[in-house]
Amino acid sequence: MATYAVGDIQGRYNDFLRLLDRIGFSPERDNLILLGDLVNRGPNSLEVVRFAMSHATSIKTVLGNHDLYLLGALENVVELRERDNLSDILTAPDREDIREWICRQPLVINDPNLNILAVHAGVHPFWTLDDILAYAKEVEQVIASKTRSDFLTHMLGNKPRRWSESLTDWKRIRILVNVFTRMRFIKRNGKLDFKEFRTRGQQQKNLVPWFEFPGRVKIKPTIIFGHWSTLGVYQQPGILAMDSGCCWGRCLSAARLDGESVVITQISCKK
Repeated sequence: MATYAVGDIQGRYNDFLRLLDRIGFSPERDNLILLGDLVNRGPNSLEVVRFAMSHATSIKTVLGNHDLYLLGALENVVELRERDNLSDILTAPDREDIREWICRQPLVINDPNLNILAVHAGVHPFWTLDDILAYAKEVEQVIASKTRSDFLTHMLGNKPRRWSESLTDWKRIRILVNVFTRMRFIKRNGKLDFKEFRTRGQQQKNLVPWFEFPGRVKIKPTIIFGHWSTLGVYQQPGILAMDSGCCWGRCLSAARLDGESVVITQISCKK
């Protein structure tokens, strides 16, 4: 039995199947962790979601920003943008089942046996493992509740950009969502930045990758994340980035996690 993590699929179902074939994935034997952003950009978001739903015993996923955006569209509280590609799900006969499935998915997956913590974008550098799990559960309970339409209405936005335990109401939930699903860089003054999309090392001088922020709390699990396509597959002690930009014509990547060392497998994607 093998366990793999796969970076952002974003509706590229055929490429996803090619990757699964390359690694020899069997849902009857193996386990798969999807690092969020299953949907949007690519042409086959509906097939990706249905595949994950149909193999719920072997496939786990964390929610990404595009997945939450889809949930907002399904709840009729956010309007699609011209570049969005979600109409196949919004008009699907099983759209209600998909909506309920999304509402049951976590923001983080903590697996002590594999010593990994999976999340879409990252975790705040000052949070302990207990903090991370508690804050994720706080948001997950809102998403699963009857008040989720209110949450989705207030979800979009960049403020507040500095985390504080004293934050309350929708300001608190919004920054928690932004940390887990949108964060890349943090300013040296501690504020989240959402403008810089370039890779590590090319950013403005006042910005630091969240995982290199001075004084970051080092947690025991290796943090595996996606979201950052310009960073690509990137490893350093305690960190593994897995979004290699399939939707931009680069690669879709899988990491085998159950061996003595991580093994990366990639397939090329057409733009």
